[in-house]
Amino acid sequence: MAMRTRQSQRRRQVLTRERIVETAVELLDAVGEGALTVRALTGRLATGPGAIYWHIGNMDELLEAATDTVVATALAPRTQPAEAAGTPQDEIRAVALGLFDAVTEHAWLAAQLAVQLTRKPWGPVTLRIFEGIGRPVRTLGVPQGDWFTTTSTLVHYILGATTQNSQATGDGSVPGSEADRAEFLDTASRAWRDLDPDDYPFIRAVANQMREHDDREQFLAGIDLVLAGVTALHPPATSSPADS
Repeated sequence: MAMRTRQSQRRRQVLTRERIVETAVELLDAVGEGALTVRALTGRLATGPGAIYWHIGNMDELLEAATDTVVATALAPRTQPAEAAGTPQDEIRAVALGLFDAVTEHAWLAAQLAVQLTRKPWGPVTLRIFEGIGRPVRTLGVPQGDWFTTTSTLVHYILGATTQNSQATGDGSVPGSEADRAEFLDTASRAWRDLDPDDYPFIRAVANQMREHDDREQFLAGIDLVLAGVTALHPPATSSPADS
């Protein structure tokens, strides 16, 4: 009887929505989306399926909650007031790098971000990302009529680049370790250098750059290119001598 009481107390202590989502993230990180099942959750949490569904309506809702939890954690230190975070450009870079690093850490996240932003633009994941980028966009001098387009452009670049750089293809086509990546890029670089110089002069010229590039630095350079374009289209207002 005492043993059963202790087990019941343990279940009440751990079986919350937050605990279920936390366990889902652990399973996703360990074995991928395909292995996230109610059976796997009940095994980890020592409970029954009914208790899981009481807190989480269905697996789509659980995936959304897991994605939002990871994104919230990734962006939490980066969504401070503008005076604490630096310039608007610094805020945008911080949000972008937070998402990039989160996708690198959680192999399943890239696919889920694409699902959430395309299928559920009113969901918490989309709202969190757009708000994190949109707030600093407003202070860049972009006219209000261009806020959505400018923010969408940045979000599309961020998600596209993080997905491309993600090592979460699941089919073994992208190297998983640093050593594998170096070997992969070296093989690709040699193949580029061996191309016909008349047909592919540019590719041959950048073959070594491709082999030596850093994904994170390249990603940030892309953010800077987009921000440079935004600034060129909407230069900051300068005060006239009469205003000083």
